[in-house]
Amino acid sequence: MLKCRSVWNKLAPLGRSSAAAACRRPAAGRTGLQQGGGACGVPAAAMSTGGAGGAGGGGGQNMMYFLLVGATAIGGGVYTYRTVRGDRERYDERITEITSRPTKSQQTSYIQSPEPDSVAAAPETEALAPAPQEESPAPVEETPAPIEETPAPVEETPAVEETPVVEETPVVEETPAEEPSAPSSSEDSPGTEPAASLPVVPGHAPYLLIGGGTASFAAARSIRARDPGAKVLIVTDEPDLPYMRPPLSKELWFSDDPTVTDTLRFKQWNGKERSIYFQPPSFYISPEELAVAPNGGVAVLTGRKVVHMDVRGNKVQLDDNTEISYDKCLIATGGVPRNMQVIERAGEEVMNRTTLFRKVEDFKVLDMVSRSVKSITIVGGGFLGSELACALGRRSADSDLEVVQIFPEKGNMGKVLPEYLSNWTTEKVKKEGVKVMPEALVKSVSFKDEQVHIHLKDGRVVITDHLVAAVGLEPSVDLAKSAGLEVDADFGGYRVNAELQARSNIWVAGDAACFYDIRLGRRRVEHHDHAVVSGRLAGENMTGANKPYWHQSMFWSDLGPDVGYEAIGIVDSSLPTVGVFAKATAKDTPRAATEKSGTGIRSESETEEVAQSPVASTTPAPPSLPQKDDYGKGVIFYLRDKVVVGIILWNVFNRMPIARKIIKDGEEHADLNEVAKLFNIHED
Repeated sequence: MLKCRSVWNKLAPLGRSSAAAACRRPAAGRTGLQQGGGACGVPAAAMSTGGAGGAGGGGGQNMMYFLLVGATAIGGGVYTYRTVRGDRERYDERITEITSRPTKSQQTSYIQSPEPDSVAAAPETEALAPAPQEESPAPVEETPAPIEETPAPVEETPAVEETPVVEETPVVEETPAEEPSAPSSSEDSPGTEPAASLPVVPGHAPYLLIGGGTASFAAARSIRARDPGAKVLIVTDEPDLPYMRPPLSKELWFSDDPTVTDTLRFKQWNGKERSIYFQPPSFYISPEELAVAPNGGVAVLTGRKVVHMDVRGNKVQLDDNTEISYDKCLIATGGVPRNMQVIERAGEEVMNRTTLFRKVEDFKVLDMVSRSVKSITIVGGGFLGSELACALGRRSADSDLEVVQIFPEKGNMGKVLPEYLSNWTTEKVKKEGVKVMPEALVKSVSFKDEQVHIHLKDGRVVITDHLVAAVGLEPSVDLAKSAGLEVDADFGGYRVNAELQARSNIWVAGDAACFYDIRLGRRRVEHHDHAVVSGRLAGENMTGANKPYWHQSMFWSDLGPDVGYEAIGIVDSSLPTVGVFAKATAKDTPRAATEKSGTGIRSESETEEVAQSPVASTTPAPPSLPQKDDYGKGVIFYLRDKVVVGIILWNVFNRMPIARKIIKDGEEHADLNEVAKLFNIHED
């Protein structure tokens, strides 16, 4: 169109001026012709070389001129027609393409995004429409219909914005505060299909924590503290959110609430009530929302187990064949309670009447059984067995329940406490209503007359309705083979370095970690405080802290609200021990300790601070009476090569920083009675 207009603007004035010159030439022009000039003022030399042919030559030249003008006009017209027609065809094709383009964008926007197509379409439409209006008036008059059709697809753009992809955004932001643990957001937005874009199991988790216990929760909280926008996924084979295990064998049994198995709330020794769960459901986001959560969060995938690890591909496989990739991974699988081979070989009837106590479900089952049977027998004299024996024994005072505890040691917790203190503890357990049978080895177990028969090696037979096996914990190392991780042959668990690393992007914490203690050597610890501190440190190192694990974790055991102890280091009754005791007061009980600290989980009040220059008591120590019958409170030192490697604080609480410093110093002490003064046990 531009070429046609340019040719017309140049030729039209030339034709009009030529015709006017020929028809309306003034006299001066005719004079010029008589003087030998050619027609229209053209010099004669330009039209003829001889005077004789002047008149005839002038007529021929005029004819040729008009023919040239005519041919030019015809050619210009043909060229203009073909150009206009071609431009029209190209214009129609372009308009058709633009008209169909929003439909394509709308079809792809649900899968990807509407921005690229809509951004590209707008400039093209604006570039095409003005060109005919400015340079070719004729096509502009013919194009209103196609131009008026263009707004129709443009007006459909809001429909794209109303697709489920856009409407899900507010749901994702509000769900964590309202129902963070909901498995799907379809109930919150009827008519949409969020499941199509939000898978139940996220395909990728920047921080993947395997195991839903104390160590995993401590790591998740530590990761979020250092990286507030972190996205953390906890995968656990249990149906519950992370919870603390100690109350399962302690405070929950002393609750007077008949619905305690449903609420899982209990009163601490100090009378305050709390839940066994670390955080309420509102603290977490659902796994479906983890990938799109703008501020990150902690999600818990319950009822799923990791069965395979691909450490090279940085991904794991779940028991339903789902795969999850990760950037950093923590293994905090804890352990499973051991069973006795004689029980396993006894058959299905015996196994159906046996509880391996570890989880919330185990507590619920044993609580129900204790209210419906006439006798329960506990095999095991360690921490768990003795705590359950005391708890069930106290319950038997209000019912006809018979509670029996059998173990091979000479007294309760005989592998930990020195013999004289173990014997005293046994008497304490008996006073709780428990029939204690020490030095009893189980030979076989059978089922007869709807009861379990426990045959001992000395010929005695214990007949009971239900059996509880509390004989230790086996660390869960099922992933070692597929992950290529090393398991310690002596202590069990995954061997890790000082930073709790098993590989460059894999950490291990809690019961499953076998770590190197710079003071006490290679160790594996199965206690709450270790799970808290090791999980917290592993979480920090997953965010780049690179801290070594030098903490001496503590553990504690309560035989009811009146007798308890806290311990640190290696406490093995086979080691030489020195005990310093004093008379107990009303303040020297677990109940009083929780009232002072404000928490029932005493390790929660622990810090990693080191005791600075503890001041010893000025009260003179009374004569030591290690064989006396009443051990009210005291300190038991465990020695290896004359160096203190373990300490038990018997009914002495909130003194753990002092004990931790003594072990860290690793010095020989000539008189441990003087060291005991650091704990102020002789003060009322």
